[in-house]
Amino acid sequence: MWLVGAGPGDAGLLTIKGLRALEAADVIVADRLGARAVLDGLAADGVTLRAEVIDVGKLPGHHAVPQDAINALIVQLAHDGKTVVRLKGGDPYVFGRGGEELHACQEAGVAVEVVPGITSAISVPAIAGIPLTHRGVATAFTVATAHEQIASLSGGRDHTVVLLMGIATLANSAIILARGERGGDCPVAVVEDGFGPRQRVTVGTLSTIAHQAAARGIRSPAVVVVGDVVRLSPYAPAELATLDLSLYDPLAPARSPRA
Repeated sequence: MWLVGAGPGDAGLLTIKGLRALEAADVIVADRLGARAVLDGLAADGVTLRAEVIDVGKLPGHHAVPQDAINALIVQLAHDGKTVVRLKGGDPYVFGRGGEELHACQEAGVAVEVVPGITSAISVPAIAGIPLTHRGVATAFTVATAHEQIASLSGGRDHTVVLLMGIATLANSAIILARGERGGDCPVAVVEDGFGPRQRVTVGTLSTIAHQAAARGIRSPAVVVVGDVVRLSPYAPAELATLDLSLYDPLAPARSPRA
């Protein structure tokens, strides 16, 4: 049994070890986000997989196959003597419930090898030109879902916040984050459908992003990035793209950026 991270949906970002697992599989139990796109991308590149594919994909607000049923399915397939790959979008352990699936298999006596994947929390901001950390701009980042964790997030604009599954609650999240040190004029980027056909970047501030999202009809899946690193994106408008990177000497002591 393999628990494989498919990455953000680009077949080129699947690890070689993950590909080898897929090639050896009898059955692939696949998620909708990331995983299905990778399988389609491999097929388009001429990679033929012999495995049966079972789709257990989840839509926002609707779980086609409950998690307990997924756990039971992969255990049963393994007990039937199948070589099983549970293919999950992103990384199995970053809000992917991979730990629960691993535990279910271990409880049932099924040996599992975990193959990490590239999480969308890092890769999707990267395609929008946003490094989550940058010398003199941000030295730490936090990845959270846009639910109850938001209220407890501390720090200022030099502490980047990445929100996953956050579009439905974007307005509330922006209000809560703006109340802290970041303030309402803190830059925000929303990257929709990263690596997908409707990839799009929207840049604003904590005060404006909810209105922008409504006006542009922003939809899931999307990754939200909050912090001064957003100013480094080529998608940032002129009034936000105010960091002069020529001021940064990588051999010099860190200092505050000049706006």
